[in-house]
Amino acid sequence: MITFLGLRTCIYRVPDLAAATEWYTQVLGFQPYFNQPFYVGFEVGGYELGLQPYETPASAEATADKENIETYWGVDDIQATFAHMIELGATTKMKPTNVGEDIWVATVKDPWGNIFGMIKNPHFAPTDISHR
Repeated sequence: MITFLGLRTCIYRVPDLAAATEWYTQVLGFQPYFNQPFYVGFEVGGYELGLQPYETPASAEATADKENIETYWGVDDIQATFAHMIELGATTKMKPTNVGEDIWVATVKDPWGNIFGMIKNPHFAPTDISHR
């Protein structure tokens, strides 16, 4: 039997790796643990937010692909996190919304068009593997 261990890495592709590294450093409040010309990695609560340059300018296909992928990062204060990202230049995709049972979600687009999701879910603890 195979076992999935959960999300490990979410990669955002960007045209300007240095600018994206600076922006995500401001968003997260800390420097990446891995910083090379081909990849930048931030350790975020035991998971990895990765930045990777793409070779050609964004095409319609690349933009469409981004719309099909959403990753939600757990946050303690979704309103404050959402506002912080908007202040730093993200654009609203979906404002913080209670989707039921006190679960809140929101999404923004980073300056390169990648969807960055946030979730506050009091019913989910990533370390809880009791369902296995």
